[in-house]
Amino acid sequence: MKKIILSLALVSLFYSCKPSSSVTSKTITPEVAVTIDLNTIKEDKVLVTVTAPEITTAEVVYNFPKIIPGTYSEDDYGKFIEDFKAFDKKGNALTVTKMDDNSWSIKNASSLEKVTYLVNDTFDSEKGGGFGAGSVFSPAGTNISEGKNFMINNHGFVGYFTDKKDLTYKVTILHPDTLFGATSLTDTDPSTSADLFVTSRYNELVDNPIMYSKPNYTTFTVDGMEILFSVYSPNDKHTAKALTPDLEKMMRAQKAFLGPINSNKKYTVLLYLSTMKKDAQGFGALEHNSSTSVVFPEMMPSGTLGKQIIDVVSHEFFHIVTPLGVHSNEIHYFDFNSPKMSQHLWMYEGVTEYFANLFQVNQGLITENEFYERMAEKIGGAKRMNDTMPFTVMSENVLKEPYKEQYLNVYEKGALIGMCIDIIIREKSNGERGILDLMQKLTNEYGPKKPFNDNELFGKIVSLTYPEVGDFLTTYVSGSTPIPYEKFLSKVGVSNAKTKKANNPLMNGSTPCITGNSSKEILIRDTELTPFMKSIGLKAGDVIATINGKGYSLDSIYEMMTAVQEWKEGDQAVINVKRDGKETTLTGKVTLTYSESEGYHATDSSKDKLKTAWLKG
Repeated sequence: MKKIILSLALVSLFYSCKPSSSVTSKTITPEVAVTIDLNTIKEDKVLVTVTAPEITTAEVVYNFPKIIPGTYSEDDYGKFIEDFKAFDKKGNALTVTKMDDNSWSIKNASSLEKVTYLVNDTFDSEKGGGFGAGSVFSPAGTNISEGKNFMINNHGFVGYFTDKKDLTYKVTILHPDTLFGATSLTDTDPSTSADLFVTSRYNELVDNPIMYSKPNYTTFTVDGMEILFSVYSPNDKHTAKALTPDLEKMMRAQKAFLGPINSNKKYTVLLYLSTMKKDAQGFGALEHNSSTSVVFPEMMPSGTLGKQIIDVVSHEFFHIVTPLGVHSNEIHYFDFNSPKMSQHLWMYEGVTEYFANLFQVNQGLITENEFYERMAEKIGGAKRMNDTMPFTVMSENVLKEPYKEQYLNVYEKGALIGMCIDIIIREKSNGERGILDLMQKLTNEYGPKKPFNDNELFGKIVSLTYPEVGDFLTTYVSGSTPIPYEKFLSKVGVSNAKTKKANNPLMNGSTPCITGNSSKEILIRDTELTPFMKSIGLKAGDVIATINGKGYSLDSIYEMMTAVQEWKEGDQAVINVKRDGKETTLTGKVTLTYSESEGYHATDSSKDKLKTAWLKG
């Protein structure tokens, strides 16, 4: 998860075990036909029927994934399956044995006609905390809300017969005609109550999520790429139309930044907004080859949500570079139930996260100082992790402790690895090339269908760049030496300096000066108030009715805190409160307190040319 984030898309590219061929007089059905019935919900469960291809063995195993690419978590999607049954062509039940959480063995398989089962959704079971908290990461999960919303990450609804993943999958989804199914797949059924999707193999099906909800979507085109943006907002707080400007601005900037490296013709963004009440708890996004599934709280203000879309969805979109465009054998031949992990999460997630920040300063979406602030936060985050654990070792062992607990460092130190490599290449090429040029060359060398050997990547990178890049990789990525970030930033004239950041006017340090009551009113706490709160006349027990003309309640407290965080020194503030049963209007000018922290600034003008090439080249 980006900030929460990850990578499912790659599976659409990968071949798994080929079905064995055999001589038979029977007519072979070279497909797996699936029907998902969203009209008849039983105790919040969906019935799935899978018509089997011809099976020539006495026994066959039907599997659900233990893990999917990008989540780096063993989630056992078979745990959400109930009442698994198998039938022969005459409708007689066949003997089924559950082998483990994800696999069912079927006897007399040569007579198998179909299997049926019920699917539970994952959102209802989430414990909170998202990735690493014992729950399925929400953007990789499933939702069943009868007549309202179905989040279909296909690995949670459809499994595969052993050795049959490469057959064509034909999936029919029966649904209320009031719901629209948003996906990058093509619906070949002309009716309004059934959709038919055909994929060349199981991996492609898994790579294409589908979200059903009442129509709340927009479409637009960016340089020949058609974008579908669909939003599910259970309380109608947000609309795709209102959020589209932020998304479109981001997509245009990304296409301009990437240039010829991107050739996607279709892309879908699915945004699920959670009520957080027995609902999705893991916020972030999961990328696919031609789509991204995103989950955020519905209570977020539209402005904040728009900014999060830029940060999070941009990360997922950049995965088209890696691992979709450049990846190792471990990813190309991904095993859903016994995976072997790659050494190069620093590239798949780290370089991707670096691009998601670099493109924003490159395209003018954020300022130079805002970019430095983001990198400073990542340096601080990386230093709080195990800074001597070799990144390649952590990566290939990420499914087990103590490496698993270091996974989130791929978005901190991983991004910084990308930054340092970028600076080295800029310096050695006199600003003419950077890490985007390296990724373009790696894409040309490999591409989606040609994986590299894990232990050969460093050598290939050196051959395409400079020996100094190889020294960096062996010392700081596969080695245990912490990265001296100041050394690399100084090459582009950036150095460490103290920076001031305004505190929230309604928080005394890390302590909020407000609370809520059972009537969902926002009250001033009996605690030490901030200088602004004292100066404007707020007192303990005051109930905030409006701030600058806008009403707030406990349901919109996040929006209120975000709004006051945007205040500047000297701004006019008007707060209406209820005090002792009477309404009182308080007015005054905003006074702020500040926290000082380590930061980075451009301090050496002699390096301006190289710095400009780095940030704007």
